[in-house]
Amino acid sequence: MQMRQYPGGSTALRFFNPDDFFVAANHIAAILFQMNELIQTRWFPIALLSCSNVFMTFAWYGHLKFKDKPLLMVILASWGIALFEYVLMVPANRWGNSTYSATQLKIIQEVITLTVFCAFAMFYLGERIRWNHMAAFACIVAAVVFTFLPKQ
Repeated sequence: MQMRQYPGGSTALRFFNPDDFFVAANHIAAILFQMNELIQTRWFPIALLSCSNVFMTFAWYGHLKFKDKPLLMVILASWGIALFEYVLMVPANRWGNSTYSATQLKIIQEVITLTVFCAFAMFYLGERIRWNHMAAFACIVAAVVFTFLPKQ
């Protein structure tokens, strides 16, 4: 902040220096360029899908620890949490579709969903993962393998 003298003797605080605009614009351009490079990697959509699935799992199943709360309150809380899931899921699918097909994205998401849910069930809900759960998970992983086989 600087004091600026105007004609006629009045002064005013100057909150923004116009020269700083160009410096800020250059910084923003550099960040966007780096972000564009990050978005174009094949791992970024998977990272976004993983983060969105954490929110999704809490939105869908987190309320199971609060069975004494009114259903409407739980629904509204879940919607609030799910908003963050969508904020991550939509860009993940949009940017991911430049690298993966929609089917591949869906299969990747299912594996992420099961992985996140298994950790959630064990650590948050205190449930045990049994052998048949692992066998079902292996079938989903097999689906991933089949989805990514060459198109020929």
